[in-house]
Amino acid sequence: MALALTELTVSHFRSHKLARMALDGRPVALYGPNGAGKTNILEAVSLFSPGRGMRRASAAEMTRRPEALGWKLSGLLDVQGRRSEIETWSEGGAARQVRIDGKAASQIDLGKLARVVWLMPAMDRLWIEGAEGRRRFLDRVTLSFDPSHAEAALIYEKAMRERNRLLKEQVRDAHWYAALEAQMAETGHRIHTARLGALAQLRAAQEQAETAFPSAELELVQSEGNMPESAQDLLEALAESRFRDLSAGRTLVGPHRSDLYGVFAAKGVAASECSTGEQKALLVSLILSNARALAAQVGAPPILLLDEVAAHLDADRRAALYDEICALGAQAWMTGTGPELFAELGDRAQSFVVNDAGDGSTVTPA
Repeated sequence: MALALTELTVSHFRSHKLARMALDGRPVALYGPNGAGKTNILEAVSLFSPGRGMRRASAAEMTRRPEALGWKLSGLLDVQGRRSEIETWSEGGAARQVRIDGKAASQIDLGKLARVVWLMPAMDRLWIEGAEGRRRFLDRVTLSFDPSHAEAALIYEKAMRERNRLLKEQVRDAHWYAALEAQMAETGHRIHTARLGALAQLRAAQEQAETAFPSAELELVQSEGNMPESAQDLLEALAESRFRDLSAGRTLVGPHRSDLYGVFAAKGVAASECSTGEQKALLVSLILSNARALAAQVGAPPILLLDEVAAHLDADRRAALYDEICALGAQAWMTGTGPELFAELGDRAQSFVVNDAGDGSTVTPA
């Protein structure tokens, strides 16, 4: 057991008033009717990593209604033979807090301990939605390799917001921009370099694997021009672009203008032009590549969260997915409406039934 939750307690979180699960490291199959609270369990597990979780919700949005008291998640996390007690919670809608083995911790500390990767139906539009969604996807992949990536992104975004405010107010004095642009140049270069590193690891993981899922050729592109190669180049580009940015009222150069371009490698067709099924298969392939790359980097695959993924795959692809998950040794948490969707797993997984009991969701071993 390389990385797995062995206990999970969910309190006043979404539809769950109280749920306790004892786990043994095998993949986890959660099934039950739509709206029963299956995805809420996956969202709870996603919060054992940095950030706002798989739904990108605020802490206040996650609290159980109508009480709205706040919520708490706790679990035992086994990381390559070492057990850690993780607690994360929010009171009254305040920012969530983290405790590891009884001591206050940061979300970066959490990211160094647990790597969690997910695929959910909302991501099915990845290749046809706007560039922001693809940047977010790539940043989540990058964060799985480099837990400090989120900090760099937050610093960059804060500085850019301040710079954009100055631009909208038509402030032309260069002194007002100097410190902000220096911060953006340093963190922007870090962000871009980390993204390129993540893509290189994904490519390597795809090339080295025999898989039933198609590989994608991935490239980081800019909406216009090229991304400056160094922090100094980005600093100079920001200064040179200031006159143009004043007209636009926003910053037009930097990593926030990047996009992820994907091609179905075997066919040479842009991912955005592939069928819905092909786009889904490419996404599954990328998630599995992310898991393989992490296993190579840190010695353990991440926890995988796969929401309703089985329903969109035929029986052969479904069996192939389950075989790859088990070969990786990953604790994958998967949801579906019925046990038949997990038949190919057999006793390689633990199964739980999730139901809506009227006054809240229940989770019971199958």
